[in-house]
Amino acid sequence: MRRLAVKWDDALVDADGHVSGHDAGATLVRRLLRLSEAPLLIGPGPRRCAGFDLVPLEFVDGDSTVVVNLDVLDSAEVWRTLRQRCENPAVMNFQWGPTTSYVDRVPQLAEALSFALFPTFANSERTAQEVREVVARWTVPPVAEKAKVAWVNLGFRVEHVQPRHPTAEPLVLYPAIYLSERKQPRLFLDVVERVHARLPIRVVMRLHESHLVSELAMRISQKDWVWVGPLTATRVSYWEGLAGTTAFLATATEESYGLEYVEALAAGVIGIFPDAPWAHALVPAGYPYFWRTPAEAEAMLLRAVTDPDACRAELDAVVAGSFTAWIAAKHDDHSFEHTLLTQLHDWFD
Repeated sequence: MRRLAVKWDDALVDADGHVSGHDAGATLVRRLLRLSEAPLLIGPGPRRCAGFDLVPLEFVDGDSTVVVNLDVLDSAEVWRTLRQRCENPAVMNFQWGPTTSYVDRVPQLAEALSFALFPTFANSERTAQEVREVVARWTVPPVAEKAKVAWVNLGFRVEHVQPRHPTAEPLVLYPAIYLSERKQPRLFLDVVERVHARLPIRVVMRLHESHLVSELAMRISQKDWVWVGPLTATRVSYWEGLAGTTAFLATATEESYGLEYVEALAAGVIGIFPDAPWAHALVPAGYPYFWRTPAEAEAMLLRAVTDPDACRAELDAVVAGSFTAWIAAKHDDHSFEHTLLTQLHDWFD
């Protein structure tokens, strides 16, 4: 297989040569860099890093390398740069979030053409369908018919799950690292405040540094029963935190996949979801905790923190076995690695 070069303009490399950050993009970049020997990360360089080389795009050998581009709008420019030194550049889009409805036509059409011109690998079946719909809407049929789209759930490392441990009071997780409108943090706060008025709970919100200093975050942190802080320093501490978490309340209007939710479910956290297609895609048929109104969300969350053992028993009954084992089997990241490598071979070798 060709050497892999990963391009994500927001990637940061620390002084020790590691990709820094715990957000979804940084985590995905690290996973992609593990998929081939002598991988490359496109960026300011050249620089020898921990397990990969950081190099400018102009230094990449297009004849022996596949560029996996997380910045899909500029795939055509990546191709043009590589084409100056090789005959058949290999460029692949990795669509790892929802497709975007742009206000301006230029980026909207650029995204559609990128999906049509370059093979696109998506982080979930829902995202793959969105990619196909964008191509069909904004390009002509002869172009759309040739679009190559594949997908697999990102998944997580099952071996990271820690044994559960009790806490002094129920812990409720805000299952996101951003306070963007799509996540509906104010709705989350309204519901947990009503639950807290009926039963003492502790709410945990681990936020990306860009949102940690926002006015909303600072206002929320003034509540003595809400802990607002930075992302965990290590994956071990992240999973240890989940092992002591009772429940989470999801309020997002849309997700392309939902890795944070899946990891929490695998750790035994009871998930209270909006009745939305993205949420149904994560869990088995018959999952009992979908809310349609804030009042329903409050009632479900209150029950989860009042009698979590009974709620987990209900989840086990849904799958006639272990619910956490079902989540682990459906979202194991070994499937991600195998499927992506197979698709890279089919597209470029």
